[in-house]
Amino acid sequence: MPLRLLLILGALSAFGPLAIDFYLPSFPTLAQVFVTDIEHVQLSLAAYFVGLAIGQLLYGPLADRFGRRKPLLAGVSLFTLASLACALAPSLEWLIAARFVQALGGCAGMVVSRAVVRDLCDPITSAKVFSQLMLVMGLAPILAPLAGGILLSSFGWPSIFLCLTLFSALCLIGVALWLPETLSTATPVAPLRGALGEYRRLFGDLPFLGYALSGGFAMAGMFAYIAGSPFVFIELYGVSPEHYGWLFGSNALGFILVAQLNAWLVARHGPSYWLNRIVWFYLACALVLLLVAATKPVALWPLLIPLFGCIACLGILLPNASACAMAGQGRHAGSASALLGSLQFAIAASAAAVVAALHDGSALPMALVIFCCGALAVLFSCFTRWAERRPIATP
Repeated sequence: MPLRLLLILGALSAFGPLAIDFYLPSFPTLAQVFVTDIEHVQLSLAAYFVGLAIGQLLYGPLADRFGRRKPLLAGVSLFTLASLACALAPSLEWLIAARFVQALGGCAGMVVSRAVVRDLCDPITSAKVFSQLMLVMGLAPILAPLAGGILLSSFGWPSIFLCLTLFSALCLIGVALWLPETLSTATPVAPLRGALGEYRRLFGDLPFLGYALSGGFAMAGMFAYIAGSPFVFIELYGVSPEHYGWLFGSNALGFILVAQLNAWLVARHGPSYWLNRIVWFYLACALVLLLVAATKPVALWPLLIPLFGCIACLGILLPNASACAMAGQGRHAGSASALLGSLQFAIAASAAAVVAALHDGSALPMALVIFCCGALAVLFSCFTRWAERRPIATP
């Protein structure tokens, strides 16, 4: 894949993590500005999550009906305008509504970028490209809060959303000038009225569903870690916020490095081969993490080793699950990408909520949810292998 196209797809993939992580340091400031508490400010984040889940399902059929470029241009334009509206928000209610609209625009990049990779690449090349795009997913949680904190202290909280406005405007120019239409004209156009039927078909596509859920539960383990690690590292073990960033970054670095290794591995055995093997290593690391957390160690380092293994495994599991799920979807890649993203995001966000609900003042809830996610990822990996070997019924 040409470098210029890869950079555009990487920037589009960054919309989600940037819009989530970039403004996190501004929560206390926003609470002061809008005369409220941080819990109410967090509603702006929840609104973004809801927008992502809903929006992806909308863009899938649009991308299959009108091509990849038109829905993408509309979505990026909407994200740009909503980001500007966030920067100008006179009240928290305005900000929450603008964040919801921002998510509706931003998820176009997430859906269409996966569909474009499927249009242009075979399964092995797709896994390589998704591994390269994982570099963005790994760097964003490291760099976005740091950059957001610098902007907040230097120029105030609106500068964060103005920066997102500028970023998305540049992406809009890049898409308009350099992203070609990748949807083939060789097959009939998918009508919008068949969107629900297409989603119904995908739910009946057992290999697709198995790969989507296996990757979704693996991703849920990462969300459980993101939700639980601030308490475990900072409050439970007394790590300073500055050092927390380094610990968080070291796990993200492991994720990035393994994702790049995956681009080399899939050329030898294919994405499904590595997915079905590494998922067991993920479960083993999660089991060790659970056992260590159950002993309530005095030091933090016994937890860090298996936790690093869990997060690093995702560098192989996530791109390979996406590549395998998208393989064979053809003209319906937009709808498949949308359902894949919505399923995975819904599962992952639920895992983060479960960690919060089980909070008991120890590392056990985080470890337990990560282990359960690993077990379910293995279960659906086995289900997928059964589904692929299942004899096809003949009329």
